[in-house]
Amino acid sequence: MFEKIRKKLKSKKVKIGIFGLGYVGLPLALRFAEKNFKVYGFDNDKKKILKLKKGISYIRQIPDSVLKKLVGKKLIVNSNFSKVSNIDVLIFCLPTPVRKNKSPNLSFLKNCLNKIEKNIKKGQIFCHESTSYPGTTEKYFETIFNKRKLVIGEDCYLIFSPEREDPGNNLFKIKNITKVVSGKTDKCLTLGAILYKSVVNKVFKVKDIKTAEMTKLVENIFRSVNIGLINEMKIICDKMGIDIWDVVEAAKSKPFGFYPFSPGPGVGGHCIPIDPFILTWEAKKYDANTEFIRLAAKINEYMPSYVVKKTYKSLSALSKNKKLKKNYKILLVGVAYKPNVDDYREAPALEIINILTQKYKYQVSYCDPLVPILHTKKLIHKNKYKTIKLNYKLFKNFDAVIIVTNHDLFDYKKIITHSNLIIDTRGVYKRIKSKKIINA
Repeated sequence: MFEKIRKKLKSKKVKIGIFGLGYVGLPLALRFAEKNFKVYGFDNDKKKILKLKKGISYIRQIPDSVLKKLVGKKLIVNSNFSKVSNIDVLIFCLPTPVRKNKSPNLSFLKNCLNKIEKNIKKGQIFCHESTSYPGTTEKYFETIFNKRKLVIGEDCYLIFSPEREDPGNNLFKIKNITKVVSGKTDKCLTLGAILYKSVVNKVFKVKDIKTAEMTKLVENIFRSVNIGLINEMKIICDKMGIDIWDVVEAAKSKPFGFYPFSPGPGVGGHCIPIDPFILTWEAKKYDANTEFIRLAAKINEYMPSYVVKKTYKSLSALSKNKKLKKNYKILLVGVAYKPNVDDYREAPALEIINILTQKYKYQVSYCDPLVPILHTKKLIHKNKYKTIKLNYKLFKNFDAVIIVTNHDLFDYKKIITHSNLIIDTRGVYKRIKSKKIINA
């Protein structure tokens, strides 16, 4: 059986199923399709499936032309999970968020496995790509294998290969990002390496699945900790009257021992705000402390409050009689979690809006052509937010403009010209001295 599936992999005669067609799954499905594999994409969201069939992209970095070229031909999309018995390789790219109490929410993975359990067969390869705590892959997949009396390495093959998707990064794509691959057995690892070598330039083999799962967490927690550090340094520098951007620029001149991170209004996306809590939750079982990791996450979570406090103080200082008026009008420029993407999952802008509207009762609008509508349970206010038109003359109508996400599409010179007060959280104006610009 092993030799049969190995030969099918090498000859690209396997059928590949991608479960979850979001920011990770869809680019991966398209990559396999581009390399002449027959790919089947599955997603519960019927609206996504309908858009894909019409050749309409819901991810900014993927043009409609790519979908029209591949969907319906090399890539077949649907929401019927019962067809998995015809698939050779099953790749899972499902969300793994955390709950309100910061514990891992693996319901998406669990529900998907429950749907396909009755239709899996011998000879299939199962590959998990979603981020979670070490032990997740073996725990959830081995449960269904045991029910079906499938022996890993003989009847089926289990692989974990953490996704490294970076939306908006034009330098690194799936092709030229080294793929970490692990397997439950040597045969699993061999098949995993063959699978991914067909779509990426380089594969890095890891001895076991738990090591690969931890690798993914370390990568993201590394960023979380360093962003937390530089954000804390920003607050300290502000109190001391020192420009943090000048400090970072000077530190960057050192050719060793320093890696530059930029301060900002907080962290967002599907990894950085979540992964520290995933590891912290699991580490408790081993009586292991994660104080350093939790501290960094706490600092990053505080940054939206810091931005709002800075806004409040700046408005107060501008008030002629030192008495704040009510119903200040605030405009957020950019609400995506990072520049040049349309993804606003866990974006700091959401918490900034919540604090401004709930605590200070300010009127809040936003301008972000990449995010036409903000529709998320993360917002306390029940109103559905829609972006205002990108007309810089309208900026004069707001008491303060907060630069939250520095998309390249904005004309920052025009923003200065037409704004009364600017709260700059991204260092857009770090080289410009003006009384109307406040670093935050």
